Amino acid sequence: MRSNTHGASRVSNDVKRSLSRIISELKDPRIGMMTSVTRCEVTRDLKECKAYISVLGNVEETMEGLESAKGFIRKSLASSLNLRNTPELHFVPDTSIAYGVDMSRRIDEVIAHDQEHHTEADNELPDEE
Repeated sequence: MRSNTHGASRVSNDVKRSLSRIISELKDPRIGMMTSVTRCEVTRDLKECKAYISVLGNVEETMEGLESAKGFIRKSLASSLNLRNTPELHFVPDTSIAYGVDMSRRIDEVIAHDQEHHTEADNELPDEE
């Protein structure tokens, strides 16, 4: 029997869109303004959902705020989506953006270091006459 991956991805996208809207409307001061849902993974039985959260600011404080508002978020999600079950939410910090920024910084450092050494090596070559 084939799995309905198209349906699962559609539900995941709908949950992501609704969660993004709900989180942006929360008034909890612990949840930063630059908090976004980067990805959602909903199980096939719609019982659980992993929501990957990207935060610009204090990650621990934002996750704490989301955990305390989980009941309200789930209730709002149930009213905005017409699903058989409203999934239990699990918030997971998404560090992929921070990882990408760190890797980009490291690459820039290596390039700068390489250019420094390349310039020094060119200056040490004897002049040919």
